[in-house]
Amino acid sequence: MNKVNVQESPILINGVDVSTPIQTRLVHEIFDSAAKRFPQRPCLDFLGRIYDYKTIAEQVDRAAEGFKQLGVRKGDKVGLCLPNTPYYVVCYYAILKCGGVVVNFNPLYAKREIAYQIEDSGCRMMVTLNLKQIYPKVAACLDETCLKRIVVCEMSDILPPVKSVLFSLFKRSELAEVPNDLRHIAYERVIGCKPVETVADVSVEDLAVLQYTGGTTGRPKGAMLTHANLSANVDQLTRWMPDAHPGHEVTLCVLPFFHVFAMTVALNTSINLGAELVLHPRFELGALLKSLDKKKVTIFPGVPTIYTAINNSPETPKHDLSHIRCCISGGAPLPVEVKHRFEDITGSKVVEGYGLSEASPVCTCNPVKGENKEGSIGLPLPGTEIEIRSLANPSQTMPVGEKGEVCIRGAQVMPGYWQNNAATQDAFIDGWLRTGDVGYQDDQGYTFLVDRLKDVILCSGYNVYPRAIEEALYLHEQIAEVTCIGVPDQYRGQAPKAFVRLKDGVTDVTPDDLRAFLDDKISRIEMPREIEIREELPKTMVGKLSKKELVEEERLKREGKTS
Repeated sequence: MNKVNVQESPILINGVDVSTPIQTRLVHEIFDSAAKRFPQRPCLDFLGRIYDYKTIAEQVDRAAEGFKQLGVRKGDKVGLCLPNTPYYVVCYYAILKCGGVVVNFNPLYAKREIAYQIEDSGCRMMVTLNLKQIYPKVAACLDETCLKRIVVCEMSDILPPVKSVLFSLFKRSELAEVPNDLRHIAYERVIGCKPVETVADVSVEDLAVLQYTGGTTGRPKGAMLTHANLSANVDQLTRWMPDAHPGHEVTLCVLPFFHVFAMTVALNTSINLGAELVLHPRFELGALLKSLDKKKVTIFPGVPTIYTAINNSPETPKHDLSHIRCCISGGAPLPVEVKHRFEDITGSKVVEGYGLSEASPVCTCNPVKGENKEGSIGLPLPGTEIEIRSLANPSQTMPVGEKGEVCIRGAQVMPGYWQNNAATQDAFIDGWLRTGDVGYQDDQGYTFLVDRLKDVILCSGYNVYPRAIEEALYLHEQIAEVTCIGVPDQYRGQAPKAFVRLKDGVTDVTPDDLRAFLDDKISRIEMPREIEIREELPKTMVGKLSKKELVEEERLKREGKTS
């Protein structure tokens, strides 16, 4: 008798396939596959100008050849210093297709922050816009860093015709003067090539993206995210939305793609679903509400700040938000009242997820079709394991309900930090990624965070690192000591507050002076909500500046127990 192979059905929990092995592939193949399946489907909507998948696929292939002709080879680092625009999407996949490595840059960074990241990554080429807000900071790095060339994208070329004319007429003052020399390459020249014929010989274990993260000690670190890491997280997230309909979803992309959460959830996962991506280069509530209504958005990744703004806006009732079905909230803890209020307004489901740059980034999420436990960051994604390790002995696993450090293992976890073996060793224990967060798991596998080992300030969904603010303030000649903590902020979740001791005899420096000094040294999101000048700052027994006393003081102030 011939044996018949019976294919076992996948195991479903909350509608999610948790048994089929996680699929990994080259990240640009995610786009290629979607373009083949849905060539006529709208791919991008940028301020009303719509590009279908076939058009973007042709631009990706031409740009891949253009980057090759500019000398980009396997492993070469190419920076993207762009807001959410078609340029980002095309260049992201094109760089990967010709074997390059994408280095994400925040356009809001100060010039010194951009320069450091260029040098650390070895980035010799950067793609940016011809806007005064961005270009001059990048251009200044041509003479000071290893950066050799800038691909310059014209803002007016991607706008709808009428808006393009108006922009040229009325906003010319916002455009930067770009030299006509060999160090500057027009984007139109990059995509003026024939489509690429030979794709680079890249494996899924090769580096795809350098995503810079930071901490309270040392400089920002480049998390090495491979094609396997990123594509695994896309597969995991696609499964997490079992009711998604490939080729029919519309995703609103207001979170910036240079942020790892948006890169994976809003860009790559949406492309995997053949969704239409509605791009917003910045957060403007009025424009956001109009898009949610007019475009009948179905998937809306966000951060608590955005959901809070929609909940509180008097304009919200004027718009139909009933098409939204799924919202994944990340970047900061999601207040229960914000979740419930948004769900009441829209009829959608808002699920809180958790992750970090080192894990591509999503590790856990509350179920879309199951129980959402208040205060929980949810269940592990398929193929992801969570362990709670002892704070005293990280090799020891804690029992259910006991607090410890949250550690993660899965296909989405990075192999390490770029050129930083010491930091890589510190980040792992027995092959598990140490998150620096304290939490516990219940008997159903839901994880709850209770504290942070790191001093990262979660501000409007962004990681703000006190060290970066402190280092910028230390550049002031009249400052002797400075320390920065996070304080609760009703709108942003947390906000930075800096405490400063001036040098002896200095009396004519004010908090306003210091904020003005910081203006070109840190980004707006990093700007301290308050700067307090003190005669002394608390220190430990060995003379190190101590934050815990300041944190306690701020807590007592909020409770009205001290003036």
